Amino acid sequence: MGEHSGIEYVEFGEGASPTLDKFRKVSIIPLVFLIFYEVSGGPFGVEDCVNAAGPLLALLGFLVFPFIWSVPEALITAELGTMFPENGGYVVWVSAALGPFWGFQQGWMKWLSGVIDNALYPVLFLDYIKSAIPILAGGFPRVIAVLVLTVILTYLNYRGLTIVGWVAVLLGVFSILPFVVMGLISIPKLEPSRWLVVNLHNVDWGLYLNTLFWNLNYWDSVSTLAGEVENPGKTLPKALFYALIFVILGYFFPLLIGTGAIPLDRELWTDGYFSDIAKTIGGVWLRGWVQGASAVSNMGMFVAEMSSDSFQLLGMAERGMLPAFFSKRSRHGTPLVGILFSASGVVLLSWLSFQEIVAAENFLYCFGMILEFIAFVRLRMKYPAVSRPYKIPLGTIGSIIMCIPPTVLICVVLALSTLKIFVISLVALLVGFGLQPCLRYSEKKQWLRFSVNSDLRDIHACD
Repeated sequence: MGEHSGIEYVEFGEGASPTLDKFRKVSIIPLVFLIFYEVSGGPFGVEDCVNAAGPLLALLGFLVFPFIWSVPEALITAELGTMFPENGGYVVWVSAALGPFWGFQQGWMKWLSGVIDNALYPVLFLDYIKSAIPILAGGFPRVIAVLVLTVILTYLNYRGLTIVGWVAVLLGVFSILPFVVMGLISIPKLEPSRWLVVNLHNVDWGLYLNTLFWNLNYWDSVSTLAGEVENPGKTLPKALFYALIFVILGYFFPLLIGTGAIPLDRELWTDGYFSDIAKTIGGVWLRGWVQGASAVSNMGMFVAEMSSDSFQLLGMAERGMLPAFFSKRSRHGTPLVGILFSASGVVLLSWLSFQEIVAAENFLYCFGMILEFIAFVRLRMKYPAVSRPYKIPLGTIGSIIMCIPPTVLICVVLALSTLKIFVISLVALLVGFGLQPCLRYSEKKQWLRFSVNSDLRDIHACD
C-alpha cells in the first residue's frame, strides 16, 4: 500500500535509527498484545455505553467509531512511526513538523494523560477483588494495596520490555477466553430483538462519547516503543492492523452476548456488570473467571501504559528535550528514571475518581491528537520526498480529509467536558508552557546536563 510517483525518495538524515544490539527487540506477537493493552485490555469498562445509550447505539458505536477515530489514528501511527523509528514517537513527529517547543508540549500532554490513565488500573484491580477480600474496599489497607501493586508492576517494567510483551500475551489470552466460552454457552439464550432497543430521548451523550473515546484511543502509544521493535518498518504496521481487528472484536462480541442473552436493565450496566452476566449465563465458576480476567486485564494495561510512558521520557531525553539522566537505562535496557517518574505520578494521582480520570485524560489527549493531525499533514507537505517504509495511500488533500472526522469528534468531546475538568486541564497545559522555557534556561545556565544521542537522525536534515 502506498503512493508511487516520479519523486526520488531520500533518507531522513544520514544515520540509521538507534540500535541497542545487546538488548532483545520486541517481535510482532508481543507487540500486538502490547497495543491491545495500550488501547483496550478487553471489554471491561464498556458497560457504561449501554447504560448511557442502550444496546443498539452501544453496538453501533463500537462498529462505527473505529472508522472515525481508531483507523485514522492507527494509520498515522503506522506512517509516522516507521518514518521516525525511535522512542520519542509522537514527540519527534511534532518537533519535526512544528518545532521543539510544540514537540515538548506534545510530550508533556501525552505523558501526563498516560500517567493519569495508569492511575486508574490499580484502583480497578482492587475493585474487582474486593468482594473476595472485603478489607481492600477502603481505608488504609486499600492505600497500602495500591502502593504494593504499583511497586510489583513497576518492577515488571524494570525487568525488560520483552518480558512485559510476553506477559501481555499470557494475560491477553486469559482475559479473552472466558468471553469465548460465554458466547458458546449463550447461543440458545440469544434474542436478536434485544440488540435493536434504542431511545434517542434518553441518551447521556457525554458518558456515551467519553466511554467510546476512552476505550478506542491510545493507538499512537506504541510509537514511543518503535526504537525497541524488531524491524519496525514492517512489524509496526502489521501489528497495528492485527491489534485493530483484535480490539474491535474484543468489544463487539461481548456486548453482543451481554445485550442479546440477558433482559435489558440499563441501570445495571455499570463497571463490573459482565461478571453478573457471566453468572446468569454460565454460573458462579464463569463469574469467577470473568472477575479474574478483569483483574489481570488491569495489570496488563498498567504495564503496557507504563512502558510507553517511560520510553517516551527516554526518547525525549535522547533528543535533548529533557535532562540527560532521563536517558539512563537499567542493565535490562529499560528507562530507569522514566519508570520511577511514571510510577510516582501514578501514586500521586490515584486519589481521583474513575469518571474524573477518564474525563481529564480525554481532555489532555484531545489536545495532543490535534497536534498530531497537524504534524501529519505538515510533514506530508514539508518532506514529500522523504522515504516512508509505510505510507497511507492518500495525497495531501486526502490526508486532510481523513483528519476532519476525528478532529470534529475531538471538538465534541472537549465541548462536553465539565468546568472542573476544563480548569484542571487548562492548568496542566499552562504548566507545560512554562516548563519548557525553564528547562532551556537551566540548560543555558548549566544547572542540568542535556545531550542529544549521536545515533539519532537529524529530523531537519532535508530542509
